[in-house]
Amino acid sequence: MTTSPDRIRTRFPGISTRAWEHPADRTALVTLRTLSGFDTILRTLSGLFQERQHRLLYLATAVRVDERQFRSLHQLRQDCVEILDTTTVPEMFVMQDPTVNAFTIGMDRPFIVLTTGLIDLMDTEELRFVVGHELGHALSGHAVYRTMLMHLLRISSSIGWMPVGGWAIRAIVAALMEWSRKSELSGDRAGLLCGQDVDASVRVHMKTAGGTWIKEMDHGAFLMQADDYERSGDLRDGLLKLLNLELQSHPFSVLRAAELRSWIQSGEYGRMLDGNYPRREQDRDIRIGDEIKEAARVYKQNFDQSEDPLIKTVRNLGHDFGAAVNTVGQEVNDVVSKVGRAFTDWRGGGDR
Repeated sequence: MTTSPDRIRTRFPGISTRAWEHPADRTALVTLRTLSGFDTILRTLSGLFQERQHRLLYLATAVRVDERQFRSLHQLRQDCVEILDTTTVPEMFVMQDPTVNAFTIGMDRPFIVLTTGLIDLMDTEELRFVVGHELGHALSGHAVYRTMLMHLLRISSSIGWMPVGGWAIRAIVAALMEWSRKSELSGDRAGLLCGQDVDASVRVHMKTAGGTWIKEMDHGAFLMQADDYERSGDLRDGLLKLLNLELQSHPFSVLRAAELRSWIQSGEYGRMLDGNYPRREQDRDIRIGDEIKEAARVYKQNFDQSEDPLIKTVRNLGHDFGAAVNTVGQEVNDVVSKVGRAFTDWRGGGDR
């Protein structure tokens, strides 16, 4: 495996994480970042869930990437760090595991883990996309907030400090899974910004769906599957799609490729390559209300353009979906706010 140092890629000085964050993902992140005392909560949870133990485990059982070990991956990480103009360089480990996987974990010091199954499956430019995807997670704080919220929900059913149960928990889980799926779309955008190779980004999803026989697959046909999935079937199929997706933390591979295509076709990717992207220096001026409106706009746009039979039926009934969709970003925002505040209240009570 060799890198491609001769290829010139656009760099993004001062780029904000908002550049690649999906609007629904960004709404939840902005909300969590503004919760009072959240840093203290995160440090407490980091100790509670033994982050150090996990890092020590990988330190003892996997291979840490640096200039001496997996040097090619080390260079890919460095390229991505420079392209996204960050001083944050997450540790990276390669773990012997035939499962195709990559993930970013940890709260205080997020680190990236790649499996040998993934490395064996991907070529260099595909790995660049994957590393950029995981770096995007680390920079956005997805590992921090997702780890906190998932563990929070896991223990909520066994301790009494958070008064939710049954359908209430299911509703919260559904909202958080929706956020998690959107955060994966954010990571894909970060991966594309790092690699700047559209074909490679689609191949990653083709390989995660179909394996090593990339020569037997076709880029255009693969994306057509998403179109067929979107408009095929009847109302029953529309409901089954919702049920299939409900507890998934990641969008399906074919749909992720289609989402990247939509982002590129929207013109946002091209504008960023031309230097028109959000800067970190502007982050302090961001308002939660504006982020919620943007998330609602995207959801409504997707609803209006959807060919899914169930959604078309709802749309054709003449229901005022505009009013309903405006609550989507607000609902995710409310969920993460309530969970964060509940934990703040619980922790405050525990200190007395």
